[in-house]
Parts: sequence; structure tokens; C-alpha cells
Amino acid sequence: MLDCRGRTALGPGGVTPEEIAEKVDGLREAGSRLRRRPARETLAILGRIVDTWRDPNSPWRRSLVSELPEATGFSRPLVVEGAHRGFETWSRAAMDGLLARELGHPAALDSTAHRMVSGFETHSVVLAGQVPMPTVLAMIAPLMLRSPVLAKPSSRDPVTPKLVARSVSETDAELGHCLEIASFPGSDRACSRALVEADCVVAMGSDASVAGIRALVSPGCRLVSYGHRVSVAALGSTATHGRALACSAEGLALDIALWDQLGCLSPIAVYVIGPGLEAADRVADALADSLGRLASRLPRGRVEPAAAARTSHERAEAEMRLAAGRPIALHVGDGWTVVRESDATVRPSPLHRFVRVHPVQDEAGLLDALGPLGPHLAAVALAGFGGQERRLARGLADLGVSRLCRPGAMQSPPFDWHHDGTPLLTPIARFTDLEPPGPSDTA
Repeated sequence: MLDCRGRTALGPGGVTPEEIAEKVDGLREAGSRLRRRPARETLAILGRIVDTWRDPNSPWRRSLVSELPEATGFSRPLVVEGAHRGFETWSRAAMDGLLARELGHPAALDSTAHRMVSGFETHSVVLAGQVPMPTVLAMIAPLMLRSPVLAKPSSRDPVTPKLVARSVSETDAELGHCLEIASFPGSDRACSRALVEADCVVAMGSDASVAGIRALVSPGCRLVSYGHRVSVAALGSTATHGRALACSAEGLALDIALWDQLGCLSPIAVYVIGPGLEAADRVADALADSLGRLASRLPRGRVEPAAAARTSHERAEAEMRLAAGRPIALHVGDGWTVVRESDATVRPSPLHRFVRVHPVQDEAGLLDALGPLGPHLAAVALAGFGGQERRLARGLADLGVSRLCRPGAMQSPPFDWHHDGTPLLTPIARFTDLEPPGPSDTA
């Protein structure tokens, strides 16, 4: 296995705790050198890197499209489309806007402003999942603060971290020395303890895995965690008829199909406002048609046996309810499933393009239905609410939703969106306020 500069360094079982400690020490030295460079210089380099990740013809995007399907099981067309939509909001200008909104003037990073900003001496990030954009962003964000990074790749995506490290190292060798990779099984507690010896730790993953990291972190360490999240969609009355319905269904089918519904921005359910089941039936029919058409253009990828078993179980359970006379509807195609439920009760989602359509009476009923999901809601796609949308948006924000968007845009979040309701850089930065001198200091 290769480390971030292409050297043979990691054995099949990954690094040892001692090797991780050596990497942290090396990063501490590299970070000290980096902080002697003007912040503007480092930010300009990172801006070029962000632009190259947006460019589908860059070597990193071409390598991602080439290598990710085999490593993760995603189909190649899906990776091409998912990367196009996921990186389309990325640019040097977007990065500069993020820095301005969260940190103020870049001079703050050089300690020449009234508010001084710095990164930590060392920064570790525990990556999760197999959608590449969060991995890229989690690895380069600390570098914006000139904080060196030690990244533990997700077991489901060994490709993206390697490509990020290469994109940094080959753009600027000195900055490349500030980014290292440490691969080891998540069950290796000795390596995990060594990893969290960094001054700041970002943990991504399931609630259980994040809790495991939290238990190892020392009291003096800054811990930033991103746990389990889900997303849904909600359609008001004007989005359940005619062309508006067709557009919403096409957009939601794309949101569901991209990354095979395995990302936190993939909707697992669609809530339809309206009395009875007619509106929900129309939405389920249109969504099934759209998923069926999309299956040939963006074929579903590999499904592991355990995931396939969960899908089979949920399909069989729906078929049993249907046979028993329950008022539900079931649409099954090649690699996708739509269940039109009879109420808004939250049910399990096996993912891999399995979506439930729930009827709800009104906006108040929608908020009640989403209440149990509130602590875990990432995004909600909204359409068809007209003048009621602002009030509904306020209610969803109060539940804890991080992002509201249109159907079809769920997998294209802005570069600076508030993941888990928090800024990107502020949680991993240190701020020092320099107060003006008093009268006695100027006399």
C-alpha cells in the first residue's frame, strides 16, 4: 500500500501505533514550517487544488472515475454523474467566500488583525463512507488553517484519501508534507488511541463509531464529530400534479440513485401533503417511473449480501402487508423499490434505491412525522408549498434540519453548507481576540 507520497509504507494490516506516533511528530514539524509561510500563499495553492477537483479533466477526477467503482462497487456512470454534481459548486471563489464568512480577513491567519485565527498543531480526521466529496473537504479544510492532517481512510473508500494526498503533494511539495494517511482496522484500539493524540480530532461515521472515538479522546483535545444523518423530501399540493409532479419525481429519482442512496444527503422517504392516498399514489407512480428510466443511465452498483438481505426482507414485509389487505402499494423494478405507505410512521430503509412514500394531512402533520428523525436530519428537499414554504422551513429548522433545497439538488450542496448545522472551519479553528490598548498603554 502507498502512503501519501507514493512510497511503500503500509502493510496489509495497516500501520502500527508507533508509526502513527512518528507520523504525528513529523506533521508537527511540517506544520511549524508551513505556518512560517504567508497564509495567502497557502490559500492560493489550496484554491488551485479545489479548482482541479472541480475539473472533470483533471488527473484526480479522472483517477477517481477510474478507481472508485472497483473499490466501492459503484457503477462507473454513477461515479461520473455523482462527481459532476457533487463538485460543481467547488471553486477557488467559493473557498474564498467560505473563509471570508467564517474567519473574516485572511490576515487573521497571519496574526495581523484584531481577531487572530489559527489551526491546531496537529489534526486527525477519521473518515467514513464511500461518497468522495466529504472526504476531500475533510482533508483539505484543516490545511486552510495551516493545520497538518493525519487521515484515517474509511474501509469502504481507500481511493479518495490517496488521491487527495497526491493532489496536494504534487501541487506543492511542502504542503504535501502536511498531509499523511494512516490505514488500520477501526477495531484496533491501540492505533485509534495513537491517532487521537492529535490536538484536534474530527470523527465521522455512525453514532457508535463516533462514540468510540469520543471515549478515547483526552480532555484537552478538540473533538468535532459528525454522526449518523438521513435526508427526506416533502411535496406540497402543487407538486403532486402534471408537469410539476414530473419534475419533482425526476429530481428525486436522481437524488435517490446518486451514490446508490448511501450518502447522508440521499432521501430515504418522500412525504406527500394531501387528504387520503391519492396524492401519495400519484407521487409513488411517478417516482417509480423515473427510477425505472434512470436505472439504465445510472445502473445500481454492487450490493453486499447483508444489504441485499435487508432489501429482500423489507420487500417481503411489504408484500405480506399488501396480501393481508393493508392499504399500501408496492413498485419493484430492476434495482429499485418504491413503497407507498398508508401513514407517516417511520419504517426501516435498507437503502440501495429503496424509498418509501408517506401521506401526511398537512404541514403540521409533516413536522410531527419528522419529529423522531429530527436529531438525525441532514437535508429536506421541498417543492409545491408556495406561500407556506417559509413557515414550513422555520419549523424544519427548529427540528434541526441542516439544509433545505429543491428536488434534484440534494447531491449538489454548496461548498460552504453547514453540515450538521455547524460551520466548516470555525469548529476546527482557534480564535484570539486582540483588544485595543487602554489609556495607560498609550500614554
